[in-house]
Amino acid sequence: MNVLDELQNLREEALNQLRDADDADDIERVRVRFLGREGSVTLILRGIGDLPPEERADVGRLGNQVKGEMEDAIEEARSRVEEKKRQRHMREETLDVTSPGRRDFYGRRHPITVALEEILGVMVGMGYSVETGPEVETDWYNFTGLNIPPDHPARDMQDSFYINDFLVLRTQTSPVQLRYMKKVAPDLPVRIVGPGRVFRRGDDDASHSPVFYQCEALLVDEGITFGHLRGTLMDFARRLLGDEVDVRIRPSYFPFTEPSAEVDISCTVCGGPGCSTCSNTGFLEIGGAGMVHPQVLTNGGYDPEQVSGFAFGMGVDRMAMLKYAIPDIRYLYQNDVRFLRQL
Repeated sequence: MNVLDELQNLREEALNQLRDADDADDIERVRVRFLGREGSVTLILRGIGDLPPEERADVGRLGNQVKGEMEDAIEEARSRVEEKKRQRHMREETLDVTSPGRRDFYGRRHPITVALEEILGVMVGMGYSVETGPEVETDWYNFTGLNIPPDHPARDMQDSFYINDFLVLRTQTSPVQLRYMKKVAPDLPVRIVGPGRVFRRGDDDASHSPVFYQCEALLVDEGITFGHLRGTLMDFARRLLGDEVDVRIRPSYFPFTEPSAEVDISCTVCGGPGCSTCSNTGFLEIGGAGMVHPQVLTNGGYDPEQVSGFAFGMGVDRMAMLKYAIPDIRYLYQNDVRFLRQL
């Protein structure tokens, strides 16, 4: 076979392979085989000088023609493969405008936040100002200054997280009241509400948590009586929960108030007849209250012979559970989005 026939055969073979090429790798293999540095056509063109003089012109002319046709065919094959790839991507990535889009997830306020804002809104509306204090308290502000000295049995009622012998994670928000009295004494009246997070090591079940929120109110002035406390509690409960709610006050004991009482409201689930939520009593406990103990007034810088006061407090988590009928307090602290979306 002479060189001219060989060039014709190489052209046909290369064009056929380029027509069958499915991807860029196939095209590159054809280019290297025929037009690469050691490609078949390249070697023929490189060896023209070794041919007889009478063949050189014809071989050179046909060789350049074959090379040009191959280069054009390679570019055409590349364009065809790219277009095929683009069409495939368009089919696979087509946007179906009839299908529903993905909804954005918007955050929402936590049930405890909602309950706390409602409680504070009612108290501010009744003329109270909001005060806060540190979560890591001294033993004096958390216990001794509230009439609970080191040997007092009431300390056994609150298993505590101690930092050292003098510092403790506060077990109640009552220290806010004592701190505020010491700051403003002897000014009157004192009318504050103190919200915040508190800690008790021993409580961890469906109705108790080692970390929870409290909100306590304090009023100190001349001539304050238990009747003022009762009226405030009834007004507070009805503003917060509705005019139909009934308030019950039961005798109790707290070392920082005397006399002391537990505060109940008519069951928000059954409305009074009795159910499993209220243990068939028709009432639910929401907090404690009482007249400020004379020793606490003295520790706060006031003369108990001249002034008196009352205090009451509640668990914000409990109010959130009542508001949303949540059966287990632990749901409030598990950060389960499925739970929060329901509220």
